[in-house]
Amino acid sequence: MSDTRNPLQDYRRLIEIARDLASTLDLDTLLTRIVHAAADLSGAEAASILLYDEAAHRLYFQVATNLDEPTMRGLVVPMDSIAGWVVSNRKPVRVANVHQDPRYFGVIEETTRFATHSLMGAPLIAKERVIGVLEVLNKRSGEFDDTDEDLLTVLCAQAAIAIENSRLFQQSDLIAEFVHELRTPLSSINMAAYLLLRPEISQEQRDQMIRSIYDETQRLHTLASSFLDLARLESGRVQFHVTRFDLRPLLDECCQVMQTLAQASHVHVASEVPADFPPVEADRDKFKQVVLNLLSNAIKYNRPGGKVTLTATLEEPFWALQVEDTGVGIPAEAIPRLFQKFYRVQGTEQRAAGSGLGLSICKKIVNGHGGHIEVRSQVGQGTTVAVYLPRRIRAAAQTGLH
Repeated sequence: MSDTRNPLQDYRRLIEIARDLASTLDLDTLLTRIVHAAADLSGAEAASILLYDEAAHRLYFQVATNLDEPTMRGLVVPMDSIAGWVVSNRKPVRVANVHQDPRYFGVIEETTRFATHSLMGAPLIAKERVIGVLEVLNKRSGEFDDTDEDLLTVLCAQAAIAIENSRLFQQSDLIAEFVHELRTPLSSINMAAYLLLRPEISQEQRDQMIRSIYDETQRLHTLASSFLDLARLESGRVQFHVTRFDLRPLLDECCQVMQTLAQASHVHVASEVPADFPPVEADRDKFKQVVLNLLSNAIKYNRPGGKVTLTATLEEPFWALQVEDTGVGIPAEAIPRLFQKFYRVQGTEQRAAGSGLGLSICKKIVNGHGGHIEVRSQVGQGTTVAVYLPRRIRAAAQTGLH
């Protein structure tokens, strides 16, 4: 540690950081601010946060200062790692040479080719519970010392409270919306069940009530599944498994899955991908989830005799998938709200059942790949949803932590 270091300046910086952390309830923004503050305070090249799932007894890599590879989020870090030791012992740790420490988890370094030398980590503790670990890597000058450890410990105390507040806010907000959405199908089921108990209703009416209960139960199942998918994506605990695969067979699979719905709606579905289209990089299962959701919307909000077309193009540094339909279209004022949780375009509720979560999930998955999603539409003529993903996802990672 340099003798010119000013402790008063460090603690003034801590006060500024505390104010900054208290100014946001968005978890991603908050975590990013924390790691940058940690690297700055400790004079480190990089910093990272791992979140701890107490129920599963697992650590998940979450965010880092110089990590622009979103698919690394959710990577499980073993509990016998250095970070796992911090969680288990609830104490900070300093390691001058990580490669001489048997606890060192080098998978991220191997994946990203970022050389890690020294490391200091401290637990994030809120309400007596360890919620994660804050690590700083590679002291720029000298070695991590007692002052660095003290500052990191104080920062962790502030950061843990801010993270818990953000989580509670997000959970209460999402749960409140979810409970609100439950009321409609539950009310329908309650009324149908009540009518079934009345002796005077006819067999035809009983059949209608049974069908209503079945439909609303399916709606609840879809809503619950979508809610859990979104909750996992928002928590950062979903890990993306990127592979290289051919796009045409995947789109053919998706079209086949949606064939029954398409036939029932009298809608023709076609995939038009060039035979020489190069392999793409993505989490195949999660990308398939995106395609199925977009296809489902394009079919449900189409018109009898309509068409849905899937096309793929290369637009460096992205490749793009367009899902184009000849349906009812979306009003211009509704497009900016399409990716909000539980939002449904006014007037579409009677046309098709839905959770209002599908597009939110799609956006989370696409953003998680470092891509983006766009919607173009004209009322009465149709809608095109375009998904843009980086052509080389793995090559984007230029850092490694732990």
